[in-house]
Amino acid sequence: MTMMSKAFFDAVRRDPFPGRLSRGQVAGMTEIAAAWERLAAGEDPRGLAYGLATAFHETAGTMQAVRETLAKTDSQAVARLDRAYAAGRLPQVKRPYWRPDGEGKTWYGRGLVQITHKSNYQRLSEATRLDLVTDPDRALDLEVAATVLVVGMVKGLFSGRRLGEFFNGTAEDWRGARRIVNGTDREDLVAGYGKAFWRAMAA
Repeated sequence: MTMMSKAFFDAVRRDPFPGRLSRGQVAGMTEIAAAWERLAAGEDPRGLAYGLATAFHETAGTMQAVRETLAKTDSQAVARLDRAYAAGRLPQVKRPYWRPDGEGKTWYGRGLVQITHKSNYQRLSEATRLDLVTDPDRALDLEVAATVLVVGMVKGLFSGRRLGEFFNGTAEDWRGARRIVNGTDREDLVAGYGKAFWRAMAA
C-alpha cells in the first residue's frame, strides 16, 4: 500500500512511537494496511488511521496480535485475569469469561482488538469466514488478527458502532470513534494516536 512509505514510518517513529520502531511493529502496521486495502475499498482512509490507533492501544504498542494481559500462554492469561478479578480490578466483569469452558477452551481477549467471549469469536468467525471457534488461538495469527480488526471495525461487529459513522464526508470524530470498540474508555488517548497516524499517512 502506498502509505507504507519511508515518510510514513519516519513520521510514526516520532509519534505515536517513542523514537524507534521494531521489525514487529513495522510488520504489524504493514499487515493492517494490507488488510484494509483488501477488505475496505472505498472506506474513508481516516478509518485506517483509527484502526492503526486502536491496534496501537490494544496491543501496548507492539502492533502484534497478543493475548489479554500480554500473557505468553493460556494458563498465564487465565491466572493474571483471575488475580485481577479477585483483587477487584475488573468491576465491569460479572462472570469470569476467561476461565476454561467444558471443552477446555478459553475465551479471553486475543488479537489486535481483544476479542472476548465465545459469542464474539463466533460472530467474527462468520463475518471473516475464518474459524476462530475450533481454535481460538488462531486470532493470534497476525494476518487473521488484521482481518478481524478491519472487518470488525468497518462492519460494527465489536459494539454495533462502525467506522463510517465517525469518519465520512461530514464527520470526523476521533474521540467518538472509541465507541466502535470500548465505549468511552481512554477515548482522548486513542484519538491522539489516531490523529498521529493520520498525519503520518498524509506524509
